[in-house]
Parts: sequence; C-alpha cells; structure tokens
Amino acid sequence: MRWRDSRRSSNIEDRRSGGGFGSGRIGSLLPIIRFLLGSNIGRVVLGLGVVAYFMGYNPLALLDLDMSQTSSQVQIAQNEQENERFAFVSAVLAQTEDVWSKIFKDHGATYVEPNLVVFREQVRSACGFASSQSGPFYCPADHKVYLDLSFFDELAKVYKASGDFAQAYVIAHEIGHHVQNLSGTLDKIQQLKARSGNIIEQNALQVRVELQADCYAGIWAKHINSRLEDGDIQEALNAASAIGDDTLQRKFQGHVVPDSFTHGSSKQRMQWFKKGFLSGKIEACAF
Repeated sequence: MRWRDSRRSSNIEDRRSGGGFGSGRIGSLLPIIRFLLGSNIGRVVLGLGVVAYFMGYNPLALLDLDMSQTSSQVQIAQNEQENERFAFVSAVLAQTEDVWSKIFKDHGATYVEPNLVVFREQVRSACGFASSQSGPFYCPADHKVYLDLSFFDELAKVYKASGDFAQAYVIAHEIGHHVQNLSGTLDKIQQLKARSGNIIEQNALQVRVELQADCYAGIWAKHINSRLEDGDIQEALNAASAIGDDTLQRKFQGHVVPDSFTHGSSKQRMQWFKKGFLSGKIEACAF
C-alpha cells in the first residue's frame, strides 16, 4: 500500500520507553541480550556472565566494558526499523480518521478520534495491565488502541501473514472496535452477555463483535482503494485467515472447539472483511 506520502496522525502516544511496569536496568539490557543470542560468541559471553554472577561477580560490570559500543550498534538498527513502523502506524491511523470522519458525517454524526498507544512488552490501560503477548487490543474504557510494534514480526513469522497491508488490516480492525464503541454496539453486546449465563452464548456474541470489526476494516480498505497496490487485499485476507479461531486452535492445540470461538473462523473473518470491502457501506456490516 502507498502510505509514505500520507499525513501522519497526532493521536499517538509513544510509551515504548518506560511505559510499562518499569523494567529498569534489565529492560534496557534486553536489546543487548537479544543481540548476543544471535551469535555463538554472544552466547559464550552470556554464559560467562551467568557463571560470573553465581561466583559473586557483577556481570553487568563486564558488559559495561563494551556496552556503549554494542548498545549503540543495536540501538541504531532497532531505531531505524521502529521509526519506520511508527511512521507507518501513524499514517494508517490518519487514514482511518479521514475515512470514518467522512462516514460519520454522511450519517449526521461526529467521529471522535481514538488515541493509539504504542508500547513495548507491557502496558497499563484503563482496561487493566496487558503484555505484548495479548496482541493488539482496543480498550473501550479509555477509547484507545494498544499496539506493541513487535506484533508485526509475530504476524509474519508465527502466523505467516506478512506484508504492510496485513499490518494495516490489524490496525483497521481495532479501529473497528472504536467505531462499535461510539455507535453503542459494545455496550449492547456487553449487556446481552451479562444477561446470559451461558458461556457458549457469550462467546457467540463476541464472535459477532469481532466479525463486524473485520467488516469495518473492509470498509476502510474500500475507501482508500486508490492507495492500494497489487496483492494488498490478499495480504489482509491472509491475515484474517491466519488468526481465525479454527486455524489458531488447530495450530496450537491440535483440535478445533467451535463453541469456544471468540473471533470467528478463518472463513468467517475473510467473508466479513470482503463484505465490508465490496460494499463500502456501514449498513452492510449490521448483524
């Protein structure tokens, strides 16, 4: 997708430095540790550090001898990649703002832009604490989307859904939840869940929420059609399929339990994204 010449959103909170629980010195060493694990020599250095620790020496003192040079090399490489991703997220967020502002205006309403929080490893939200393992999420209590940029690596390597539009689809899906929050859908579903004492019914209600968010992501894609490139829609569909409940359950637990679905099957997620993309109208996403 073409995004580099797009405007950037100002509704981004950067909590990548110290925005989590406060990992201190160890947290600042994580890039060094990851760098060292990438080579045999690095692993030897780490091993010596562990031995030194149990012998009563401070391994950090050993690392400090060459830490400034190693740290700067690692940091430069990481900063370039993260800055690129940060700019990409900001551009995609701005596109969602433009699209949904117009759609809401056409329906006689005002779109309230959400904030997107970029964090590293762990974060505090109005919905509670979360780690990067939770994946991207939307918190209706503070109207914010939360995203650890490392999820993009996971999306490509673990879920085999690569490409910038696969990443954009994930962001657009979370913004879809914000649209649901503004329209009252999330409150309505929450009330229905509260009245139901059946976990299977509650799961089914949540699936409807997630599929509608996929449909809204499709609407966004339709409205930025002029910026799409060959293969973009397929990237989004690949991502939707890769994170379908049946695909994930089969991959991680070896069998599928439909009653436990909370996001919908791969087929459903692709269908609802396509439904939004083909129509471009919010009415098509009603359930």
